Amino acid sequence: MRKLRWGVIGSGGIAYRRTIPEGIIPADNAELVAVCDVNEELARKSGEKFGVRFYTDEDALINDPDVECVYIATPAYLHFRQAEKVLKAKKHALVEKPITLKVEEGKKLVSTAKRNKVKLGVDFMMRFNTINQKIREMVLKGELGTIVMARAQLSCWYPPIKGAWRQIPELGGGGSFIDMGCHCMDLLEFIIGNKIKEISCMTDTIIHKYSVEDTAVALVKFASGAIGIVDSCFSIPDNSSKNILEIYGSRGSIIAMGTIGQTPDGVATAYLETTMKEYDAQQSRQIVSTSVKIEVEPYNTYRAQIESFSGSVLEDREVFNSGEDGVRNQAIVLTAYKSAKTKKSEKVPMK
Repeated sequence: MRKLRWGVIGSGGIAYRRTIPEGIIPADNAELVAVCDVNEELARKSGEKFGVRFYTDEDALINDPDVECVYIATPAYLHFRQAEKVLKAKKHALVEKPITLKVEEGKKLVSTAKRNKVKLGVDFMMRFNTINQKIREMVLKGELGTIVMARAQLSCWYPPIKGAWRQIPELGGGGSFIDMGCHCMDLLEFIIGNKIKEISCMTDTIIHKYSVEDTAVALVKFASGAIGIVDSCFSIPDNSSKNILEIYGSRGSIIAMGTIGQTPDGVATAYLETTMKEYDAQQSRQIVSTSVKIEVEPYNTYRAQIESFSGSVLEDREVFNSGEDGVRNQAIVLTAYKSAKTKKSEKVPMK
């Protein structure tokens, strides 16, 4: 099988812990050939650990003739500049979220990718959780009836850390909401199959002493009329946040725990009304309900994402988590921040 040759810019952090060892290395159709980090110690460490050459200069990796595709896992403020270089070099790019801090920059990346006939994707690996995919399938088949409400939670404990770019507004673009709430927004749109059109959001820094929010909750309205809730906090102890996913419809619900996060597992139960007799004159109602645990084979989300993106390049098909998806998601995030500032509900730009 032909394997797509990958390079990684930003080889510490999530790339070192997850995407390289769980995604690129075991993927059937991918091969790691080079890594890069401005921190020479990290570059050398990852190069030696994974048995590939390492660079401290991003241009050197981008211009490496063996590199066909680049995974960009650097701080958010660097994404646009680095991804633009990769795409202009006629190489494919999978970019960590947020794809860019500014929507117009994201749109420019999409145009650059099309012009150079290369693929552009954004790292929304939680779409690849097999339980989340099964939930989406059930929703789109109408097993829950008409969706009326949904909730997605992704929170953790993230105390002040010297030099942490996620805690510096200019580098990360915000705090808990842009870092984790973006995944929740994407998952709700993905599972429900409907776009968010309006957001009312509240943010605050309640526990930690840094310049970004550590607590955020958003109320969203979907084009279908359904209502959603997203809560993403840096201020809740890890074991106290169960990363809940809840989908409610006119004929049932699905409650999941742990399917929002970095692991490929989780648990989910569907509560479905199989037969139903509406209220009669005595206001009695007969319902037959079933409770079913959703059983699917887990598959590592990082590996699934790398195999999916590599396949889109090798087979010249659409990217499952595309650059356009990343641009739309950032538009939603920025609308949420606008709402938090204006203290009013704000419309999401639909283009």
